[in-house]
Amino acid sequence: MVCGGFTCSKNALCSLNVVYMLVGLLLIGVAAWGKGFGLVSSIHIIGGVIAVGFFLLLIAIVGLIGACKKSMNCNSCGGLMLNHATEALKILGGVGLFFSFTEILGVWLAVRYRNQKDPRANPSAFL
Repeated sequence: MVCGGFTCSKNALCSLNVVYMLVGLLLIGVAAWGKGFGLVSSIHIIGGVIAVGFFLLLIAIVGLIGACKKSMNCNSCGGLMLNHATEALKILGGVGLFFSFTEILGVWLAVRYRNQKDPRANPSAFL
């Protein structure tokens, strides 16, 4: 039994990662087959497809290991995440206040600049 009763999700993730492993192997195999039979002459395309296939295979293997792991000590990390989120929100709040005050300063300067009289204008004219 998986912690929390998520056996269906665990099995779905394992199956999905196996499918991704097969797709990665298929990409590598098709690229090598295409190069072997001379269907594709560009080594850059072959290398790119093989690299993408290898990267997908690597990520799928790591995902499969993570999804199939049967540890029964389910320690909640909610407290750690809450502490981290609290610190991050304090920092973000300070940054937001800083930029808010600089925006207010910018608006004040823009209003002052907009309401200046033109020194070349007729001084007896209204506005």
